[in-house]
Amino acid sequence: MPKPIVTEDFIIELFCRIDDEMKDFRKHSQSNLYPSEIVTIGVLFAIKGEGSRPFYRWLKGNFLSLFPKLPERTRLFRLLESHKEWTERFMGEPTVLGIADTYGIELIHPIREGRSGKQIGRKGKSNHRWIVGGKVCVVVNKFGLICGFDVKTANVYDASFRPLIEKFRGKMIVLTDSHFHSRDGKDPENMKVCKRGRWNVRMLVETVFSMMTRVFKFKKVTHRVWEYFKMRVAFTMAAFNILASWRGLKADDKGFVRLSIAEFCL
Repeated sequence: MPKPIVTEDFIIELFCRIDDEMKDFRKHSQSNLYPSEIVTIGVLFAIKGEGSRPFYRWLKGNFLSLFPKLPERTRLFRLLESHKEWTERFMGEPTVLGIADTYGIELIHPIREGRSGKQIGRKGKSNHRWIVGGKVCVVVNKFGLICGFDVKTANVYDASFRPLIEKFRGKMIVLTDSHFHSRDGKDPENMKVCKRGRWNVRMLVETVFSMMTRVFKFKKVTHRVWEYFKMRVAFTMAAFNILASWRGLKADDKGFVRLSIAEFCL
């Protein structure tokens, strides 16, 4: 049995792992935080699964000694938003077979739709219920690690994410459900549409979504600006890959890799 996670020790080790991956990133002369510190805070924000204000109170109130040059809250989140592309460093490597699916995220309750002119989410269906928010499409490899993702509003059809699948042409055959199929027949060459009840290996991506929902509380977020919502998604994808591979991706006797990130819940 693995030892229980001590939060401060976990944050230190998380920073070390991220820093090892970002050795070639240089600190800006006018920045108070190193790139690896920025990514570490962004990943902690994703793991904590709260809004920006409670997260900032938690971080500053408990771990200011680890981030002594922590900037003011709004400046910190502008910093995270402007550097969300750094999370691409933590995407998984493509394998021969991969899986694509979408995940709906609620931004506001459907009854509040249209009350604000600044509403960023749109109305769509997720898990057989209406939501007002966004939709994330992920492509995972055979181990369940996220290799790529895209974000759109919840009202778009899954087929609109085909360009994401096209990016893995020549690298990965991507299994999808019928919602990704295009009526015009212009599906990517590397996309394989699986009929219902076949290729049950696709359930791996549902396991990934379930862990995000339970551990990261990712099914509902409170962002009101689209770029900040995309920032939250990017750091969540990076956080999942880091935690899922924390103890190595070891296969059992049947060649199955069991994913688990519950021990890292903050």
